[in-house]
Amino acid sequence: MDLALAPETLARWQFGITTVYHFLFVPLTISLAALTAGLQTAWVRTNKEVYLRATKFWGKLFLINIAMGVVTGIVQEFQFGMNWSDYSRFVGDVFGVPLAFEALIAFFFESTFIGLWIFGWDKLPKKLHLATIWMVSIGTVLSAYFILAANSWMQHPIAYRINPENGRAELTDFVAVLTQNTALAQFFHSMTAAFLTGGAFMVGIAAYHLARRRHVPVMRTSLRLGLVTLVTAGALTAVSGDVLGKIMYEQQPMKMAAAEALWETEGPAPFSVFAYGDVDDGHNEVAIEIPGLLSFLAHSDFSTPVPGINDTNEALQEQYGPGDYKPNIPVAYWGFRWMIGFGMASTALGAVGLWLTRRRFRLAERHRTTADEVPRLALTRDRLLGPTLTRWYWRLAFLTLGFPLVANAWGWIFTEMGRQPWVVYGLLRTSAAVSPGVSQVEVLISLTVFTLLYAALAVIEVRLLAKYVKAGPPELTEADLNPPTRIGGHDRDDADRPMAFSY
Repeated sequence: MDLALAPETLARWQFGITTVYHFLFVPLTISLAALTAGLQTAWVRTNKEVYLRATKFWGKLFLINIAMGVVTGIVQEFQFGMNWSDYSRFVGDVFGVPLAFEALIAFFFESTFIGLWIFGWDKLPKKLHLATIWMVSIGTVLSAYFILAANSWMQHPIAYRINPENGRAELTDFVAVLTQNTALAQFFHSMTAAFLTGGAFMVGIAAYHLARRRHVPVMRTSLRLGLVTLVTAGALTAVSGDVLGKIMYEQQPMKMAAAEALWETEGPAPFSVFAYGDVDDGHNEVAIEIPGLLSFLAHSDFSTPVPGINDTNEALQEQYGPGDYKPNIPVAYWGFRWMIGFGMASTALGAVGLWLTRRRFRLAERHRTTADEVPRLALTRDRLLGPTLTRWYWRLAFLTLGFPLVANAWGWIFTEMGRQPWVVYGLLRTSAAVSPGVSQVEVLISLTVFTLLYAALAVIEVRLLAKYVKAGPPELTEADLNPPTRIGGHDRDDADRPMAFSY
């Protein structure tokens, strides 16, 4: 009980809750910004109303999401000084640099242009206004890159030296931190997962409306864009995950072994589909495995041995001294599977959807539909799905909007908990990073307050999204259809308004 309520444990729970909650918004923000920019680009190029209505609809959902993301992200920053002061003192010179770049460049870049996009619809020419949403999208990607570079340094610290006078880590090469393979692979994987999330979100909401035959032209367009994004991002997520897994094996072999509940070194090493065992005794009582697949994931061949948990733990003891270097095996094992499972399920539903709603020329003429009709779900050229299967597909497509969110959450839980007992791998243990002056009661109070606050924010977020999702795309006004041709608004006499640009 004392261990469960120790300040270190409570601080980890608090940071874990706030981080996972915040990261629900991050991938959706990144992908919706780019998808909204793409839809607005289509409107500017074609002048079709369907693209403008889609832009305004998805743009509104993007704004709700980014607002919540900013609020929850600020809380995360404060915790470094509140609960993790020893961590901040040790790595502040290194970890603080990419965070500063994120705030000074990416965040202000992003926030400035989002203001111009929100308030510039009737003030800026079409192409200039379009450029602002693309700047917002670039800002979200830059922000993610700097944050992931900082996290990657925790996973694989490089380009630093320990100052013998104060015992702190000091940065020696910032470019190396930004460009190390861990950061690049993690960024690649996180970006593809972000677009997997955005594609599934778009597919789910479009399916909700199409099943009810509402706002068909906009939702039909959105469905197609979402499906293509979902399947493409899903395939790239698998590729980037394989790259990141090989790097993880080289840099953190214990994490790879824990992800597979591989207790003893094996070659060829199997990939575990399901395992149940006794953690204390260090073996699996039940195991369903695919022979050789883990060796392939780690080494790109099917026979090379992969070190097990027990051997890896002994090697780490020799390198870093006595101790238990095993993470929470059940969390690492199942977190890895839930990440993969929910991501693959979403991609599979997207692939099925692409086939069922394929282009008209691949269907018999009597089954083809116009842009104003709900697409018929066709199993073959001449055979449609029955009413029952059609309803079930729309339901599953709606549910899939939440699958990548679950996958993202468990992916980060696995990434961070699989590194334990290190907060900075090989340099600083988690137990040595917590604030020494924060009491059990203080952390428990802040943990309770933040959890309740985030629960309230979750209700607000869901209700806002549900409200505007149900309302559907807005009707367009004359001003929407005829944007200004110059900065400041539509042509008019501004002789008595010498600062018209500011109105």
